Amino acid sequence: MLTDEMRAFLEEPRFASLATLNASGTIQQTVMWYKLRGDRIVMNTARGRAKDRNLRRDPRISICVEDGYRYLTIAGEADLIDDPEIAQADIAELATRYHGAEQAAAMVRDSFGGQERVTLVLPIGRVVAAGFDGNEG
Repeated sequence: MLTDEMRAFLEEPRFASLATLNASGTIQQTVMWYKLRGDRIVMNTARGRAKDRNLRRDPRISICVEDGYRYLTIAGEADLIDDPEIAQADIAELATRYHGAEQAAAMVRDSFGGQERVTLVLPIGRVVAAGFDGNEG
């Protein structure tokens, strides 16, 4: 589980490196926006992208959020939310987190609003940490 220090680290607008499994068994990685929401990591993607296809076949994922030698890796099984209203609200929230309200509104209007979006939810389960209160990874 996450300590208060780890939660504070995840609350900062960093990027997550998301790993999913391709059908061939190779790893597909993508740098993602994310948000810590309670005991879950929330991400969002356009429907049909490799990570979306991969997770529909095999929901196992891992993310790594780093700041130099200080990092958290969280692994588990993702849930996908296909509800268009929820997914659009989530991408708007993520865009606001990383770019501010004004730019996020333009991104939603000009890009995201016309896409079929999917929310990825990763319950916080297995955590590997380095650089937090004596954790060495």
